[in-house]
Amino acid sequence: MALATMTTKGQITVPKAVRDALRLHSGDKVEVIVREDGSALLKPVTKKAAEVFGKLHSPGRKPVSIEEMNKTIRQRHILRAGNK
Repeated sequence: MALATMTTKGQITVPKAVRDALRLHSGDKVEVIVREDGSALLKPVTKKAAEVFGKLHSPGRKPVSIEEMNKTIRQRHILRAGNK
């Protein structure tokens, strides 16, 4: 069980175990659904591909190959693993 405490401003910090389980990161949106029985459901808000299509496009930007993308992902993964 994960507990969170509400501040005087009505804010809570989502416990790390919950963030990890829901794969939440800084800036992510969550929906709070209050049920008839008084319980609440915390649900990550996901975007459809159509909503984000073209957001990374920048005129004049050089295309990047899949190999270059994979290399960068591997490097960042190694950096993150080293910081744990």
